[in-house]
Amino acid sequence: MAGLAAAAPVAADSRGFRRKPGLAAWLVLAPLLAWLVLFIVVPTIMLVVVSFAERDALGRVVYQFSFDNYVRAFNWVWLKVLWDSIWYAFLTTVICMLVGYPVAFFIGRAPERWRGILLMLVMVPFWTSFLIRTYAWITILSKEGLVNSLLMSSGLISAPITLLYTPFAIVLGLVYNFLPFMILPIYTSVEKLDGAMIEAAYDLGARPMRAFAQVIIPLTSPGITAGALLVFIPSICMFAITTLMGGGANPTIGEVIFKQFTSGRNQPFGAALGTLLLVLFVVALWFTRNSREEE
Repeated sequence: MAGLAAAAPVAADSRGFRRKPGLAAWLVLAPLLAWLVLFIVVPTIMLVVVSFAERDALGRVVYQFSFDNYVRAFNWVWLKVLWDSIWYAFLTTVICMLVGYPVAFFIGRAPERWRGILLMLVMVPFWTSFLIRTYAWITILSKEGLVNSLLMSSGLISAPITLLYTPFAIVLGLVYNFLPFMILPIYTSVEKLDGAMIEAAYDLGARPMRAFAQVIIPLTSPGITAGALLVFIPSICMFAITTLMGGGANPTIGEVIFKQFTSGRNQPFGAALGTLLLVLFVVALWFTRNSREEE
């Protein structure tokens, strides 16, 4: 009987944890749910519906069910644009990871009195518009810009070289603008890193590189994964940076979608490309989640 009496509170507590949320909880969540419905669910449904529509001679949307937009989207021209966008995003993610991980690790292991200052230096670019930062790079990379002037004055080149409106300029602009999104999640994981685990690896005979590869990297992998997603996904569809620094010579999928909704006056085809891009993001998130669960 005593055992049953002792188990009763445990069972009651278990039932308490499983109880349904009350009215107060739903009222607290109501603003968030309304925001999700109005600005995510509804626009997504509208995007999918328009993607199956057609346009008339004047560019107006005609809601007539058709797969023509998706058939056109799988043309090799648009697939190449999508592949180029994925390639730029992949390069941006890798470079941000190679540059951002040492920075995040240094900040995370720095004395606490310095961490706030170092994080503020990382966040300084966010204090100005990304358009201003992008135009600054356009000035630096132009033929009369700082880079060409320094190279010519040092005698390394005799004539200005083309740096702007190239894939190099696109990747550089993406890396510069998205690097903080890689540093901050990794910093969060490094800050929580248990130093005793590293010391234990050293005590067991692990060299620094082996301890880094088999202890530090696995323990900070959540931050790496989060940073990679925060950089890779927006890099694919970013059109402002690629338009300004690519000059239209190296179009990306985000730039194509933007033009379809504006100058191209072909909203159904732009919606189809956007829907395919959304499916790609969902697959990437699903793959990342499954990989984390397997670990």
